[in-house]
Amino acid sequence: MIKWRTLLEQSLTDCGETMSDIVSYAPVDGKWLDYYFDDDSKIIEGESFTVWTKKRVYFPVQYNGSEWVESVSRIPDGKPTNHIGG
Repeated sequence: MIKWRTLLEQSLTDCGETMSDIVSYAPVDGKWLDYYFDDDSKIIEGESFTVWTKKRVYFPVQYNGSEWVESVSRIPDGKPTNHIGG
């Protein structure tokens, strides 16, 4: 069992950011950050979301029953996006 907050913090750290860099997120109530779910249950359990920082956009990814957080650049940076989910 895990919550999106834990996975998001890990992804933010991997990109050199922190929770304080978040400028907006949806759903706006933020309750979805702290709901526990099984991130390897073979079905989608985590709630859908989008998180914006000044540099990146974070979102949920699912492949073969596993869920995690990925992100893409918010502004053009000339870097291609790798395939996600495989």
